[in-house]
Amino acid sequence: MNHVTAVTDIPIRPPDPVIVSEQQGHRSGAISVRSLTRSFDEQRAVDALNLEVRPGEIYGFLGPNGAGKTTTVRMLCTLLAPTSGTATVAGIDIVEDPGAVRLRIGVALQEAALDPKQTGAELLTLQAKLFGFSSADAHRRRLELAEVVDLGDALNRPVSTYSGGMK
Repeated sequence: MNHVTAVTDIPIRPPDPVIVSEQQGHRSGAISVRSLTRSFDEQRAVDALNLEVRPGEIYGFLGPNGAGKTTTVRMLCTLLAPTSGTATVAGIDIVEDPGAVRLRIGVALQEAALDPKQTGAELLTLQAKLFGFSSADAHRRRLELAEVVDLGDALNRPVSTYSGGMK
């Protein structure tokens, strides 16, 4: 239960990543990757990847099945540790401080683990509660986010009716 209590200390809106990066003395840049490698036994899924994505840039990974796209994204969002190499996201090292990285990113993987019976509104409220929002703040933020991503009436429909992109 102590873990859940600690989550309530998270600010409603995390500090700007660039400011945090400068304060903590980390490299700046949205994503900075140097010789990032991930192996599974003898199979090398990502082989010494080097990449620099500046703030404001949009970057995508394209390639055939097994090229390492998903493995790379999983490492960058701290769901999978690299075998070697370094990477920073929002100036924060993915291995040294994965929690700080997670506070500053949002990732929507295609295989999202959502309860298909819940509505978008219910899922957003649950996430807000997990991050320590009051009921009033959760409701307000849910409406703000629904407007930003243009969910409209879909907010009150079960997520099983959503397209892959909507999820």
